[in-house]
Amino acid sequence: MDRKRYGNTRTSADHGHPVVTRRPAGSTATGPPFRLAAWLLVVASIWQPAFLLAADALSIEVSAGSQDRLNVPITVELPESFKDTPHFTLTRLGDGKPVAVQKDRGTGQVVWILDALAAGKTESYRLVSSAASAAPDTVSVGDDGKRLSVSIAGKPVLVYNQAVVPSPIANEPYYAKSGYIHPVYDPAGQLVTDDFNPDHAHQHGIMFAWRTITFEGRESNGWDQKAGTGRVEHLATDGFGSGAVFGWFDVRLRQVDLTAPGGPKPVLEDRWRVRVYNVGDRYLFDIHSRQSCAGGSPVTVNEIHYGGLMIRGHAQWQETKDFDFLTSGGKTKVDGNHTRPRWCDLFGRLGERTTGIALFDSPDNFRFPQPIRLHPSMPYFCYTPATLGGFDIEPGKPYESRYRFCIHDGKLAAADADRLWRDFGDPPTVRITQK
Repeated sequence: MDRKRYGNTRTSADHGHPVVTRRPAGSTATGPPFRLAAWLLVVASIWQPAFLLAADALSIEVSAGSQDRLNVPITVELPESFKDTPHFTLTRLGDGKPVAVQKDRGTGQVVWILDALAAGKTESYRLVSSAASAAPDTVSVGDDGKRLSVSIAGKPVLVYNQAVVPSPIANEPYYAKSGYIHPVYDPAGQLVTDDFNPDHAHQHGIMFAWRTITFEGRESNGWDQKAGTGRVEHLATDGFGSGAVFGWFDVRLRQVDLTAPGGPKPVLEDRWRVRVYNVGDRYLFDIHSRQSCAGGSPVTVNEIHYGGLMIRGHAQWQETKDFDFLTSGGKTKVDGNHTRPRWCDLFGRLGERTTGIALFDSPDNFRFPQPIRLHPSMPYFCYTPATLGGFDIEPGKPYESRYRFCIHDGKLAAADADRLWRDFGDPPTVRITQK
């Protein structure tokens, strides 16, 4: 079994401390003896903002690397002295144009979208602290007490279910579920995920659950509620927010052992940080999951051929079978099962249109590229590292994983998907060049 700390050791920028320029003391004296001093104070007051600007600004350089870049989220880790600043403005120095930028309150990062940069080229920016955001919120996140709903420019993108969604199957109430994403829409407003499909009612939109774990000598199943041995559920919402560049929410889920003596017992706590980006003609969002032991006992994820982060596609694809998969290895629903692709796209016809949802595996993930459970006759797949053998999640050593989703209209070409994966797995280089 693998025993390791699961985490991301990447850094996106150098750290540093700016020089602080203080405002000079003023004078209230008047009359001829003080005219020169007063004039000097006026000049100083005019030039003060420039000095303060220099003290509260960063010069940043972005390098495309070996590939063309298009609509790529850029993340910069701020120096400690800037992390308490709530807002910034960003200027592209090449043409002097402002660029929408957003502070991530939870991580001390700033994020913007690199619209285009050719391979081998660099772009320079100036980031300046600001009293308020310069751009209106485009990605909105709302909370009605039951669901967190995300939209871009008024168009729905996805919903995270905080409250329990009752089972629609009267004689199988145990399929009730919370702590998952559904519905998900494409940019044309077409639904692309499914929930409670009668053939596998335990598959819910986008969810994360292990099929079989061992905890304190007992086996638990968080994947299929019908087994009655475990469940994954929403625990708490820690925050959410809207913005010009991305909308976000932080939630906590937990996997519960239903067979423990004395009643249900928490096994794992899973913290999700979700970002939905404003990138134009596609929907792009990230899920960063951090699973920790809920108590002092370790958890063994047992070897099995499915379980993990999952997508269940539109119900019509199940009915018509007019869908397919394409992986980074060129595999389809015929031969893609249990291969190890960097990305997988699930797509098909819905009415007169083709739409789909692609999932990208981070190179920082455990056992990357992770094996994929790709069903040959059902529109669902999941990244499932347990295919390669069981592994432990130990107290104090969280299991972290990161995935990116792309919801698209039309068919996603393999070359386009490869570029999107590199934008995620091998992003542009970001460097703070002056503080």
